Amino acid sequence: MDKQVRLFLLHLMSLLIVFTHGAAASSTCPMDLSYVASIPWNTSICRGHFDKDHCCDTLRSVFAIGLAELLKDTHLFYLPDANTSSACLHDFTRRLSALSISQNMVPLCFPNPSRFVFNSSACLGIRTTQDWNFRVDRNTPLYSTCNKDLKDKTRCRVCSEAAHTLTEKLTAFDPNADAKRCFYYIALYAAAVVNPFGTTDISTTSCILCLEHDVVVHGSSHGVELWKLGFALLGVVIGVVLAFVMIVVYRKWDKRKKQSVHHREIENKVRACVLPNAGAKWFRVEELERATERFSRKNVVGQGGDGVVYKGTLSDGAVVAVKEIYYLEGKGDEEFCYEVEIISKIKHRNLLALRGCCISSDDLEGKRRFMIYDFMPNGSLSDQMCSDGANRLTWPQRKKIIFDVAKGLAYLHYEIKPPIYHRDIKPTNILLDSKMNAKLADFGLAKQGSEDESHLTTRVAGTYGYVAPEYALYGQLTEKSDVYSFGIVILEIMSGRKVLDVLDSSACLITDWVWTMTESGKMEEVFDLSIREGQEKIMERFVLVGMLCSHLAVASRPTIVEALKMLEGVIDIPKLPERPMPLGHESFQSSLLHGLQRSA
Repeated sequence: MDKQVRLFLLHLMSLLIVFTHGAAASSTCPMDLSYVASIPWNTSICRGHFDKDHCCDTLRSVFAIGLAELLKDTHLFYLPDANTSSACLHDFTRRLSALSISQNMVPLCFPNPSRFVFNSSACLGIRTTQDWNFRVDRNTPLYSTCNKDLKDKTRCRVCSEAAHTLTEKLTAFDPNADAKRCFYYIALYAAAVVNPFGTTDISTTSCILCLEHDVVVHGSSHGVELWKLGFALLGVVIGVVLAFVMIVVYRKWDKRKKQSVHHREIENKVRACVLPNAGAKWFRVEELERATERFSRKNVVGQGGDGVVYKGTLSDGAVVAVKEIYYLEGKGDEEFCYEVEIISKIKHRNLLALRGCCISSDDLEGKRRFMIYDFMPNGSLSDQMCSDGANRLTWPQRKKIIFDVAKGLAYLHYEIKPPIYHRDIKPTNILLDSKMNAKLADFGLAKQGSEDESHLTTRVAGTYGYVAPEYALYGQLTEKSDVYSFGIVILEIMSGRKVLDVLDSSACLITDWVWTMTESGKMEEVFDLSIREGQEKIMERFVLVGMLCSHLAVASRPTIVEALKMLEGVIDIPKLPERPMPLGHESFQSSLLHGLQRSA
């Protein structure tokens, strides 16, 4: 009897949905759901004796294809209201019925039609792709990992990991955000915008939207007959088969021999680019596998657009960070060698030194390139400043970190010939050892410059918010470009705020906010709450140096050596020049974004 009651209730819910759609005649579904009958998804999952959870997961993935297509066409992530959502679910029910799937499945799997209606509290208020672009950094790994053919399992896994990492970052901004909804937003964006193969392509639906596809086996009886015929003729063709096998074996042996020679040539080439006095050790892949427990996911301590970093323990007990470089088919050995050569030239207590390298090539894994560094137990400055991390940093620690970064930059700019410009100074690239000594890391974007003149380039690199305006707009790269980024970092450390504060629309960029507070005579409000009771005069000097270093006008910025002397109090800080146009000004931001997009 209970079973009959449940079936009656499901029929009643189905009729209520149909009635609701009829009543809301003014609402039509903006989604074209014709793909439901044309894409090769496994409809048998929802027929016969089916698993409810498995069926519902599948139907959500099928429906997500329509939402992704809607996002692609209208730039809207979800549906505008409940009536529109109900209209789409009604159309979805009708198309499933044409595939012999019960109408009861939609109300069973989608009991709340409003789940596909925009909710401002779901994920940082993201409603459109414009909102997304404002809140999500273009350098996030999602853009570089999900824009491939994802039929390859390894690429699909890396794309999925990038989506989960981005979910953690978004929910970290707003603890009240729904992690599941944020992940759904990311999946829709990856399918509609990032992946170039289209929302109904198997590469997109199977990996990003987790849809199980139908596998149809044709001609099975014909295959059996072929096997019988093959066995009957086996005695006749055995000699030919053996000869063929011998030829194949020989060719494989010859191919492996050539690959081995090619691998040695590559290894010699990479070895040649490391300076003899760098002290870097050459590791074997097997050593790194043992150190990282076969590159276990639990040992991942960092991930970026160009690689993933694992924590590992070598056989001698040394704890190291192992960075595996991604996407060598696009990056090439030349850029890998360039980065290794750059790092092998530097030797300073405030720069992360290269401990070793590893290269390998084989048929199964393809090209693999690794860089090994000493492990930094206190993570990055960004880790210390996330959530309540900024409150854990004392004033002496903040002051020392600023001094350490300045000294490392001064070494790069003035103690190496030709000088080296880092081009990506930001909290995530400032690592902290067990004694909270700061070390500037990640030289993947570093560039050697000329000693006496600026360098012009059409390929601008760096992170939005930290890139100097003249570099982003005109490609003019000088030591002052790094000084600008350093100034931004000073202001972040002193205030505990991020360079882009998405939670406070009245002060998006930290430079605008600091200038406003300073001009209003509220300098003390710039200091992080945990350090306000301290050496106010010295802290004020640090803020003024940060403002000067991040000044819009290149000529107004000091060199890093001058900035260091100002921080130490050796020389006076000049009067701040007139405040430039706020960086948050709409016209300036439009030009800056255009410059960055042009160079990407």
